[in-house]
Amino acid sequence: MNRGEASNVVSLETDIVVIGAGAGGLAAAVAAAENGSQAIVLEKRRNAGGNANLASGIFAAESPVQRRQKIYAPGGQLFKAAMDYAHWTINPRIVRAFIDKSGDTIRWLEAKGLKFGQIYTFCPNQVPLVWHVPEGRGRALVKTLVKNCADLGVRLLYQTAAKRLLTGESGNVTGVLAVTGEGNKKKEFRITAKSVIIATGGYGGNKKLLQKYCPDYSENMLRRGLPLMGDGILMAIEAGSAAEGLGILQKTGPWFPGRLNWSIAIDPCTIWVNKKGERFVDEVVGLNAHESVNALTRQPDKICYALFDAEIIRSIIEKGPFSHARRVFDPEDINRAELEKELQAQAAKGNARVADSWEEIARWIGAGTGVLTATVDEYNTCCDRGYDEIFDKDRTYLVPLRTPPYYALKCYATYLGTM
Repeated sequence: MNRGEASNVVSLETDIVVIGAGAGGLAAAVAAAENGSQAIVLEKRRNAGGNANLASGIFAAESPVQRRQKIYAPGGQLFKAAMDYAHWTINPRIVRAFIDKSGDTIRWLEAKGLKFGQIYTFCPNQVPLVWHVPEGRGRALVKTLVKNCADLGVRLLYQTAAKRLLTGESGNVTGVLAVTGEGNKKKEFRITAKSVIIATGGYGGNKKLLQKYCPDYSENMLRRGLPLMGDGILMAIEAGSAAEGLGILQKTGPWFPGRLNWSIAIDPCTIWVNKKGERFVDEVVGLNAHESVNALTRQPDKICYALFDAEIIRSIIEKGPFSHARRVFDPEDINRAELEKELQAQAAKGNARVADSWEEIARWIGAGTGVLTATVDEYNTCCDRGYDEIFDKDRTYLVPLRTPPYYALKCYATYLGTM
């Protein structure tokens, strides 16, 4: 590595530059260093990890953890399931490569010191078990990879934003132009490299790109991931890269602020109504929030209200929520005092309502009192009969709402980022 002549310009030379110190970028840098390459990682933020710090688990097929737990998860079967689910609208070679490498990735991470315990389902009744949740979750994974970078001599430059890919006369990528600091403290890095790996994630924080590429996006949707701006994607396109699949939002919903309330909001024993006070979906679909959000985004303003009563609260406290969150959080994580405190706090913010009548709930929602009470009465009748003649909801979750106080949580369509 060589320093440039100007005090505010630094010229560096390395084998590989990785743009972005998220899980993908850190893993790429560690793998490169393990294979004898010199690597520099550029990270625009103060810390490493990106959205991986918010993650819970990792998909894998045929991993050593699955073998130890005698879980049969053949890659070929999962490949077919993924392609059938997507109706073959996605690149099969990329999907196959991802699945084929996933089990060895878990082995590789274990060798780095990451520990995996029980394998969970991402949603109930999922077969086979594929969701590997490490001890400490995403933050532990990031910490492990950062330590391995340090041990292997990988140089991490924080608060250093890549601005442009450097190219040669033939258009080939030869390095990266990056900047750190501002004003008189601004420093420019011109990094020459044999290869550049872009691992900057999506563009969940860039409204212009969201409006351009994502027809599902609207400004009243809540973003739960980091406000990534699509820097790497834009740099690649500017350098002549082809683009594919830029319009995919990783949506979830219904979502409600707070861990405890969110798990209740998607509990299949609740019922969901839109602003008109009408049910619009089989609530069991909420066990996979990436699917139920499709029904939610069809509703006025992309919001709904999860309704339940005191009896459901009692059941959830005793048994735990029937959502996929139960696969990660033990039922004893929820106690009445903590739950009541959070519900009252959200009610004070205008996000929830506790009342002794459905008429009061209807007035809070802004729906006609007759519509909402008719919706609840119709649902209660379905529960009494043991058959939901509207949406054919699994009778296991048909629990009438007749025990006051009654609760309503205002829920939103959200997105974690772009894919």
